[in-house]
Amino acid sequence: MIYTVTFNPSLDYYVKVNNVRSGIVNRTVGERLAVGGKGLNVSLALKELGDKTLALGFVAGFTGKYIRDKVTELGLDYDFIEVDGQSRINVKVKSNTETDINGTGAEISVSDVNKLVKKLKALIKEGDWLIVCGSVPSTLDDGIYASMLKKLKLPDGVNLVIDACGRLLTDTLKFRPFLIKPNIYEMCEIFGLTTVPDIEGIFACARRLQKMGARNVIVSMGSSGAAMVTETSQSMYVRAARGQLVNSVGAGDSMIAGFIHEYLNSGNYFSALNYATAAGSACAFTKNLATREQIEYVESLML
Repeated sequence: MIYTVTFNPSLDYYVKVNNVRSGIVNRTVGERLAVGGKGLNVSLALKELGDKTLALGFVAGFTGKYIRDKVTELGLDYDFIEVDGQSRINVKVKSNTETDINGTGAEISVSDVNKLVKKLKALIKEGDWLIVCGSVPSTLDDGIYASMLKKLKLPDGVNLVIDACGRLLTDTLKFRPFLIKPNIYEMCEIFGLTTVPDIEGIFACARRLQKMGARNVIVSMGSSGAAMVTETSQSMYVRAARGQLVNSVGAGDSMIAGFIHEYLNSGNYFSALNYATAAGSACAFTKNLATREQIEYVESLML
């Protein structure tokens, strides 16, 4: 089974505004609502690819009810924990550029996290996947993922995937995650780099993350593609497909879903990285998470 954990799911409000200007009233020319949060996006993308997942995490208030109702409508299996406050609302403004205004999230306590740990202990067994993604609400500190994993004591043979930034990611590396996927800017932030390195420099940084504990590292680079170093000492790079950027939200999450899906089927790192890059590109070329047909079409352009 594949389990995803989203501490900070969201209700994403997308608005399209022609030539947005500050200091005046702007009117939308299009708007829509969608559920968000990195782990939820991974589950939804995996479901589209035919893989069974269970989405876990925390929801709160009327926005949390909307998230539950929406994922039920989408046919996603979930087991959320109800907490205090409100699940966050993220505003995604599409104009001449993309501007995101993300909320802080629900009021999650350490005792709430302990409930999640208890739930996961009862579920996870050897051979399962645990995917922990995204930000955490302001009521928790950046060491919470590592604290949760310490309490969880994952059984041998569980494939741990972490997609987060800063300490949320680096503090978990001692738990030897099977895969991490920082984007290029998150990687630069970790190592205090002020400019983006060339591909050899990216490989070198990824290997430093391996020395810190990660088994496999993908560095996503948007329209420039993705680089990967593997626990089998391979270094590989895949170019992204060319296309018109429509919406970057969920592209990184789609990469993780695409990688896991293909790796489960082929066991081949390069094939999985190629499919992951196609999944991320396909998501960027559409306003929603990409369909399987869209991903496979984009992959055909990369061959």
